[in-house]
Amino acid sequence: MPLLILVMHILRLKNWDVIRSNLHKNIMQISVTQLSKTFSRKKQQTVAYKNLNFQIRQGEFFCILGPSGCGKTSLLRTIAGLETATSGELSIRSTDSLKQGTVGMVFQEHGLFPWMTTRNNIRFLLENNVQMINRDLDAIVNEFIDLVGLKAFADYFPHQLSGGMRQRISIARSFANEPDILLMDEPFVFLDYQTRCALHGLLLDIWQRKKKTLVFVTHDIEEAVFLADRVLVMSAHPGTVKNIIEIKLPRPREFLALRKLPAYQNQVSELMALLREECEPFRHKDKQSF
Repeated sequence: MPLLILVMHILRLKNWDVIRSNLHKNIMQISVTQLSKTFSRKKQQTVAYKNLNFQIRQGEFFCILGPSGCGKTSLLRTIAGLETATSGELSIRSTDSLKQGTVGMVFQEHGLFPWMTTRNNIRFLLENNVQMINRDLDAIVNEFIDLVGLKAFADYFPHQLSGGMRQRISIARSFANEPDILLMDEPFVFLDYQTRCALHGLLLDIWQRKKKTLVFVTHDIEEAVFLADRVLVMSAHPGTVKNIIEIKLPRPREFLALRKLPAYQNQVSELMALLREECEPFRHKDKQSF
């Protein structure tokens, strides 16, 4: 009888993990309602994006994909609190209902302090985060240095490291700071293809371990399909929500294996068709100019 009770207890725990996972899938951490952004300069107004409506689930990997100039980065900066929308509503829910939601951001450039080592670049943000008071900062720094594979380079300065290594530090620093939401604005755009592929795998590994909500801006269709749970496709300028596509591919994902799947090719083709529609007006305009 005691063994039966123990087995039932274990099953209940396993079921609770499934239930909790499903609950998180239904918790909307970011809600955007009729959000618009207009820039004003010298009596001229430029609409970056308009009337955006979408929600992002807690723990979701959400990609924003669209042509150049459609307002992707402006939208991301609005979510980060670096810009203010002209109209509409933006709601950010904390993972902990008793605290205000926190947002971290990784930019295209790594943004490291050149006079600080790998270790100190990661530690600096932690020292200035009130939520890290009474935490073992050395243990946190060491954990993330190990996660991004830079243990042998912990005391190197940024100028002594490759571009891929510097961006790994930026990713480690952002996750170590434990934001509820992590925003990434084309963080791998300046890296070579081989390094970019390696960092895709690293990013997914850390995201799956830490279960953070991640919003990732990209121009790269294959990057979006490989990384995301869902992809928001924006129209050409001014940006609107053209479609939101669910990526129905299994996790964990390995790029070379995934590319062989017909489902992967179908999703790439679906997104490519949506973006091609947005590029057509530019092609016709170019033809008319000759």
